[in-house]
Amino acid sequence: QNPKTYAIVKQLLAEGNAGELQKYFGSRMEFGTAGLRAAMGAGISHMNDLTIIQTTQGFCRYLEKNFTDLKKRGVVIGFDARAHLSSGGSSKRFARLAANTFISQGVPVYLFSDIIPTPFVPYTVTHLKLCAGIMVTASHNPKQDNGYKVYWENGAQIISPHDKGISQAIEENQEPWPQAWDDKLIDSSPLLHDPYAMVNKEYFKDIQKQCFYRNINKETNLKFVHTSVHGVGHKFVQLAFKAFDLSPPFAVPEQKDPDPDFPTVKYPNPEEGKGVLTLSFALAEKDGARIILANDPDADRLAVAEKQESGEWKVFSGNELGALLGWWIFTCWKNNSRDTHAIKDVYMLSSTVSSKILRAIALKEGFHFEETLTGFKWMGNRAKQLMDQGKAVLFAFEEAIGYMCCPAVLDKDGVSAAVITAEMASFLATRNLSLSQQLKAVYDEYGFHITKASYFICHDPKVIQQLFDNLRNFDGENTYPKSCGRFKVSGIRDLTTGYDSSQPDQKAILPTSKSSQMITFTFANGGVATMRTSGTEPKIKYYSELCAPPGNSDVEQLKKELDELVNALEKHFFQPEKNKLQRKTE
Repeated sequence: QNPKTYAIVKQLLAEGNAGELQKYFGSRMEFGTAGLRAAMGAGISHMNDLTIIQTTQGFCRYLEKNFTDLKKRGVVIGFDARAHLSSGGSSKRFARLAANTFISQGVPVYLFSDIIPTPFVPYTVTHLKLCAGIMVTASHNPKQDNGYKVYWENGAQIISPHDKGISQAIEENQEPWPQAWDDKLIDSSPLLHDPYAMVNKEYFKDIQKQCFYRNINKETNLKFVHTSVHGVGHKFVQLAFKAFDLSPPFAVPEQKDPDPDFPTVKYPNPEEGKGVLTLSFALAEKDGARIILANDPDADRLAVAEKQESGEWKVFSGNELGALLGWWIFTCWKNNSRDTHAIKDVYMLSSTVSSKILRAIALKEGFHFEETLTGFKWMGNRAKQLMDQGKAVLFAFEEAIGYMCCPAVLDKDGVSAAVITAEMASFLATRNLSLSQQLKAVYDEYGFHITKASYFICHDPKVIQQLFDNLRNFDGENTYPKSCGRFKVSGIRDLTTGYDSSQPDQKAILPTSKSSQMITFTFANGGVATMRTSGTEPKIKYYSELCAPPGNSDVEQLKKELDELVNALEKHFFQPEKNKLQRKTE
């Protein structure tokens, strides 16, 4: 019943455009552990009013099956600022349609009345003890995309088998229920609640438990620039600074207000490096700020840049900021912990493709480190398990600039990460140290961890499949490579098939998934490289790391060795020319 998508389909029919119609209606969007992520537009392969109604009907039925008290507890729904004029789709419209679906079945809905950062949804699930949460966002994807992200009652993103159960329920509930399209009905319903004011108060109260140096924050002369890259982050980072008694950061004026067209950037993704930060650098130079904090459009990730003494800007990688925040959060815990024995109950987590720096810190300091599969759904769920056993999970991170610094949110949170980074920088300034200098001090103490990651773009799933098949049958059937150029392979873990050469029974410990490709190679020189496919983009990614024991301070030599390893990996394992892969461009 959306006149815009209806008109698009009618037009294609009139033109007899079978090719486009096949694209729109050939296959339904797949509902996975990340929920949905696709372009907005007509047809069942896109995000639109109909597919949102169908998805929510399935999700509602699945929740009814799993929770006898769903009608008492309810769900929370949030949305970002995305909108798509030509199809009439927007995050707010989708959120209202989803709310209408639940309310029509007598389920209470906590629908945010305005845009919010993604972490506010898992926060609300936990805080109000709800059955589930939905966030309508496509995070840092291109502007035409949108997404539907789902959280379970434990406050973490869903993991298997929930994705399959929900997917099945969507298939069984495709015909819109009566009044499914009429979202105006919710406005007069007693089942509709707005958690906006409550969460804006409680969340900022909760993150203050991670504020340890209020007096330094009040006095600091350090200046910060913040960009929300046309997304939702501006207001919330300003409030976080206020909660920590820090002067507000300078906001990049061209990017501080939400704009679904993201007009000043090619990609609204701070991970893509300096291009996204051009306006931030200019403002920092003008206002004399030394540190830039950049959120992605739904404010669940954080990039940080610092002006070096040379005048150059250094953009920290996700692994470098993970090292700094891990060191800082542990140090604050140690200085404020009354019970010296409690260290045996302290945990930090990171994903298997992230730097192992936390492992090195944990070994030396005596707390626990665990690695999980890639993605915060795994870290959030594991953190909750540990917390339920009475353990303290201080910090979790992934190299894709995602940080969980505060146990009140079991997902990555760019708002709390931004203000905790600002407090850390303010504290270090009182010791005349920059973030870069402290990072070097962390590596000096715990051993250098040099990382390098990139990706190739490939739109042909057959080529991707062939590339990984080739690695599994390298020197004849069922044989993995024994070397990569001059680098000898000493271990292989394949989380697609479940093979791990380092285990006595050759079975991997981490969960395996046949639907995604992921192979990790360990090399005799101490290097590790993982190749994997992306769940949300047409990319084959790689992550590499060289870890040196404390005391080996020849960083340049380590970097040179890692560069050579990466070049060999690209040449021998990716074979970009043969496979017609497109390189990442800055």
